Amino acid sequence: MRGKSSHILAAVAFIVFVDMLGIGLILPVMPRLIGEIAQTSLDRSAEIGGLLTFAYAGMQFLCAPFIGGLSDRFGRRPVLLITLLLLALDYAVMAWAPTLAWLVAGRMMSGVMGASWAAANSCIADCIPAEKRGAAFGMLGGAGAAGFVLGPALGGMAGEIGTRAPFIIAASLAVLGVIGGLVFLRETLPPERRRAFDPKRANPLGSLIQMARTPFVLSCLAVAFFMQLAAQAQMSIWAFWGELEFGWSPTVSGLTVSFYGVLIGTAQAVLTGKSIARFSAANTARYSLLLGIPSYLLLAFATGTPMVIAAIIVGALTGMTFPAMQSLMTVRVSEDAQGELQGAIASTVSLTSIIGPVMMTQIFGHFADDTGLFFPGAPYLVSLALLVLAIGLLWRTMGASGMPARPAALPE
Repeated sequence: MRGKSSHILAAVAFIVFVDMLGIGLILPVMPRLIGEIAQTSLDRSAEIGGLLTFAYAGMQFLCAPFIGGLSDRFGRRPVLLITLLLLALDYAVMAWAPTLAWLVAGRMMSGVMGASWAAANSCIADCIPAEKRGAAFGMLGGAGAAGFVLGPALGGMAGEIGTRAPFIIAASLAVLGVIGGLVFLRETLPPERRRAFDPKRANPLGSLIQMARTPFVLSCLAVAFFMQLAAQAQMSIWAFWGELEFGWSPTVSGLTVSFYGVLIGTAQAVLTGKSIARFSAANTARYSLLLGIPSYLLLAFATGTPMVIAAIIVGALTGMTFPAMQSLMTVRVSEDAQGELQGAIASTVSLTSIIGPVMMTQIFGHFADDTGLFFPGAPYLVSLALLVLAIGLLWRTMGASGMPARPAALPE
């Protein structure tokens, strides 16, 4: 990746980093802000927070194909920069929000604008050669992970100044991302490779129907669904599980999350490209996902923090699976539908964020109370079962030789 492509990758990675940094910034103060606005107790604030998360993920699920379709029609640069600018406005609204209704509206709008992930990834598919895309997607994922890891730490410190200070900083960072994009990001989709916007395709069902025309892509989306749904266990119960099982303080819980994020970011940004170059994208996806098995087993039966750390180290290597699959999917979809593909991927991931938290917290609650079997690690066994489904489907999709079958004609 040299010349123009490397500059575009750097610009998109910067925008993704700033975007995720802003998302991470507001996480530590969101419960306190809900409490201040709603004038309610901590447990009720937690329930409201869950509804806000559901609203955010739901809007991202619905709108990612729409944003992807717009980028296929008008180009990646304007869609990416406009959504980022509107996200800055949205953070400013939440910083000002006088009522809970305004905060809910803000989180819903954040979900819409957060769907710009589809346009960012489409830039990579547009300008990076197929054999280099896995490494590029990995670097983009690493940039996002770095922003998300750094964000909560900065947000916690900014929250000491005032509950709404992180939102103001997040808005400023989004504006900085827009300025950076205006200066450094060039359009990656030339006019001759664009297609007309079709409302029938710019929705989760429509994009899924289009992806079904390419069975390989549809199978990879199913793999992504099961592996991301499995990962919802860590995202949903981590702090509660750590406190109950090992007596973790919020600081220890936060440090373990940061450690996990750093390792995943490193695996995606540094190791993915090297692994694909040596073993192929198909084999990188297949064998890295296998490492999730010992990771979930360690988490389910962990007897202390050292076992958790071991699980984190092993499990972080599964971070190579997703960018490797992305690179394989992009070569199966026509050049004028890369935004649609990335929108379908984003919708798939968002759907797990809708289903997963409810499912995993309910399982945790059932096995962590004083009645029946006490086994707080039960959600990780459920994750293991979901991962096994993903592994079986992935190996079947890639074929016994470790490479996917030759693609059929690209969809028109």
